[in-house]
Amino acid sequence: MADVSIEEIVKELLEESPQRNFMESVDLAINLKNLDLNQPKNRIDEEVVLPNGLGKDLKIGVFAKGDVGIQAKQAGAAYVFDDAAIEAMKDDKSYAKTIAEECDFFIAETQYMQVIGKTLGTVLGPRGKMPVPLLPGKSIADMIQTKQSAVRIRSKDKMTFHVSVGRRNMPPEKLAQNIETVLGRVERALVKGKHNIRSVHVTTTMGTSKKVI
Repeated sequence: MADVSIEEIVKELLEESPQRNFMESVDLAINLKNLDLNQPKNRIDEEVVLPNGLGKDLKIGVFAKGDVGIQAKQAGAAYVFDDAAIEAMKDDKSYAKTIAEECDFFIAETQYMQVIGKTLGTVLGPRGKMPVPLLPGKSIADMIQTKQSAVRIRSKDKMTFHVSVGRRNMPPEKLAQNIETVLGRVERALVKGKHNIRSVHVTTTMGTSKKVI
């Protein structure tokens, strides 16, 4: 029997999963093997730009001021934090945690990286949300646009972890391309590549599950 393509697997999944009264996400459940994840070097912590995006707008938080802050807002940043806002988050950890949960990614002007590490590192770090620095000469608008198509893959110390690859209203071929991109990055991040992957399943939020690997 010929191998079934990822696109065909996604088609079957979408056909068999009942329609819900909300837009479900399409996710991968990745199971690893033959790895000691107590060793941080074996853990996966990668940011991947999906070729077809996630099918929804992500919330991007930007630490910036002046012209860069204005450009960030114009480019669709959900929040722009200047010095006063950073100070407010430092003094109100509950507010900082709310923002950390609400935003998918953060970007910061390089001048803010040190103070963010000192004041917000304990909130952003464990969530994998430390900001990416905006290097001199780089466009904040371009970075925001790239982040809109990105996902963070984090295994932490778990042999099974999940990552979103889109929404069920996206065409199966686009979802398949996203899945292939994620799996390619995961394989490259593992010591023994695909030999460290036990299985991969694709599922909708409340639907059935289909085996990819």
